[in-house]
Formats: sequence, C-alpha cells, structure tokens
Amino acid sequence: LTIVENASAEIERGDKIALIGANGKGKSTLLRMIAGTEEFSGERVWGHNVEESFYAQHQLEALNQNNDVLEELKEARSGKTDLELRSLLGAFLFSGDTVEKKIKVLSGGEKARVALAKTIASKANFLMLDEPTNHLDMQSIDILIEVLNNYLGSFIVVSHDRHFVSQIANKIWWIEGHQIKEYPGTYAEFDVWNRQRLKTMSQTNSA
Repeated sequence: LTIVENASAEIERGDKIALIGANGKGKSTLLRMIAGTEEFSGERVWGHNVEESFYAQHQLEALNQNNDVLEELKEARSGKTDLELRSLLGAFLFSGDTVEKKIKVLSGGEKARVALAKTIASKANFLMLDEPTNHLDMQSIDILIEVLNNYLGSFIVVSHDRHFVSQIANKIWWIEGHQIKEYPGTYAEFDVWNRQRLKTMSQTNSA
C-alpha cells in the first residue's frame, strides 16, 4: 500500500502540526515513518539536537504494571526532580496519594494520562502523538491542550478531534494524491480555506 510517493515535508522549530484526514489515508503510518518505527524507502533527516518522543496507543500496554504512577514517570529518565514530576502529574489529575497507585489498578483513561505525561516528561524537544485524545474525557483533553500549548518544543499530532486540533495546531498537514500537503495556519483558518478550495474544485470538475 503506497501512502506517499515522491513526497517531502519539513518540520521547523516551533511547529505545532496537526496531521488530519479520513481513516485509511495513512496518517498513523506516516507518523510512524517520521518516528522511525515503520520501514519505508526514502530518508528521514533529523535536525541538530533533536530529541524525539513518540506516543502511540501501544504505549498503554508498554507501561510497567507493577510500578506506581510516580515510578513510571521516573523511567522517562528526564532528569526532573520528584517535585517536578509530581507537578506534571498534577496537571494530568494525579495528585497526593494517587501518584502511588499501581499502574495495574488504573482505568484506561488513567493509563493514557500516565503514558502522555511520561512522553511529555522525557527530555524530548519534538513529540509525535498518535491519537492522544483516545481514552480521554473532556476534562483530560482540555488539560492536554493546556500542556501542549505550554510545551516549548515542536510536535506533530494525528487526531480526528476537531476541538483538540483547533486549540493546539499552528500548521495543518494532510495526505492527498500521495503527497503531504501543508496549510500554514490554524485549523479554523484551514477549514475556511479548504471548504472554498473543494467548492472551486467541484465547480471546475462539473463545468
């Protein structure tokens, strides 16, 4: 299955990219190609001092079930102090004694929050997040939006959640005709532009 062909794209410092589009277009596959976990023909060239961290659904299974929440975050080897890790966990709704809960007793949503906090706690300055809002309730999604808006590095996010995407992205990517297309703006701006574009295309095709 060809996802992209003779395609290229560049991610610059400060980019907050949302990779959007219908199911089956290859968004997650493209993200894995960027992350280096999916084989492809072509090359991936990292910029200077880029440290990446990849969040995908399987991250939930990769959590150590016998760790407590705080211990799990320490495994990110971020160099952050316990106080800094507790502060980050507080942002993800783990406070006080809840940081001592074992991973194995957590719900799916709680595990997702731990996995996201662990991804963000890493030393990475470039995050790749595949459907990070799955398993999250509205409150947790709003927290993730706040965390990403305060994040100083760059990121690329695959998501179907329009509310989420509209709050975090300053650039929109989508796959069309085996190419990676880019719109340099927010989702709201992209939406207006894209509706007009599709309308013009349909008028041209029916003319």
